[in-house]
Amino acid sequence: MSKIVKIAMTSIITLLVGVVATLIIVIYVNEPEETSGEQSIDDMVSHSYETPEVTTDIKDDRYVQVQFQVITDDNNAVEELEKRGFQITNLLIKELAVMEVDDFQTGLDELEDTLKTDLNEMMTEGTVTEVYTIKKILQ
Repeated sequence: MSKIVKIAMTSIITLLVGVVATLIIVIYVNEPEETSGEQSIDDMVSHSYETPEVTTDIKDDRYVQVQFQVITDDNNAVEELEKRGFQITNLLIKELAVMEVDDFQTGLDELEDTLKTDLNEMMTEGTVTEVYTIKKILQ
């Protein structure tokens, strides 16, 4: 083989290796990291709905005031929750009406889970991923 052919082949192979290496770096290094399917805090804030404060009586003839932050998987779900505000208030009043003081003080996790399940049943766009209690007053 002539010297020119050898130089051309070496140059082509070197360029090809460089292009492949660049593609690998661009595809795998610049890819955003997935964190086990959990939303980032920024996503949680942008996809959240704050329920109105609900004041109602509970089973023991005492009053409670609660408020929740509902985290969804997208903005369409937040818009739907905003439209369903009256249904959420109604749901909270019904759930709280059957609770006793002990249930209210220690059973907020169950109330959050119930609220999440009930909201997901009524939702047509998106899903509720988490419900957090952000205000709780027992009188």
